[in-house]
Amino acid sequence: MAGADAAGSGGTRAGATSPRGRGRPRRRGAPAVVLVNPNTSSATTTMMTGIARRTLGPSARVRGVTVARGPRMLTDPAALRAAAPEVVAAGRRALVSGDCAALLVAAFGDPGVAELRALAPVPVVGIGEAALLEASAGGTRFGIATTTPRLAGPIADAVAALGVRDRFTGLRLTEGDPHALSADPEALVESLARAVQECVVRDGARAVVIGGGPLGEAAEALRPRFTVPVIAPIRAACRSLATLL
Repeated sequence: MAGADAAGSGGTRAGATSPRGRGRPRRRGAPAVVLVNPNTSSATTTMMTGIARRTLGPSARVRGVTVARGPRMLTDPAALRAAAPEVVAAGRRALVSGDCAALLVAAFGDPGVAELRALAPVPVVGIGEAALLEASAGGTRFGIATTTPRLAGPIADAVAALGVRDRFTGLRLTEGDPHALSADPEALVESLARAVQECVVRDGARAVVIGGGPLGEAAEALRPRFTVPVIAPIRAACRSLATLL
């Protein structure tokens, strides 16, 4: 189903109708921050939407939507490119609904963000850009820990495009298949913890970005385990949005 809403308090249930008109979505309060998940996992949408709601607090409404088609994980450049038009389509639907105060694109490669900024009359934030800018603020040396080796090139390109390559200490990767790790939350956290440790001890990073929206819960678990800031990209994007709303 195209653009299925994530379940949870504060969101709009998919398919809900107004008592005055079939097919008209229910509205509650101010327009929502719409989190667009560029992969097709509705469970991931729900998880990331929950993190966004906790970060933005009770005064903000957050509605999660899942793209209509594509892979369940974005693990290579081809998947990122394929996701971009689906993200733009989901963003357009959110804008047309009238229930959209801002768009948050929840994949680390920020697919579709540039296109949405060109057409949207509301703020558009990508979690990758937001996390990299937060990590590098004030000249801080930062590293990235993630699970997707095939995205090393696009990640390096994003760092360069933001003008923070001189602060980037490098990318550290988990071991094993990203799909298998995502199915084992405990193993995912421990594998990412080792990658974060390598960023800090071997590379000299003073902050470490967890590179991936679907890694949101793992990022939450890792933050208290290190003395350097561990940047969770969904939280970073929400903090960026809060300055724009």
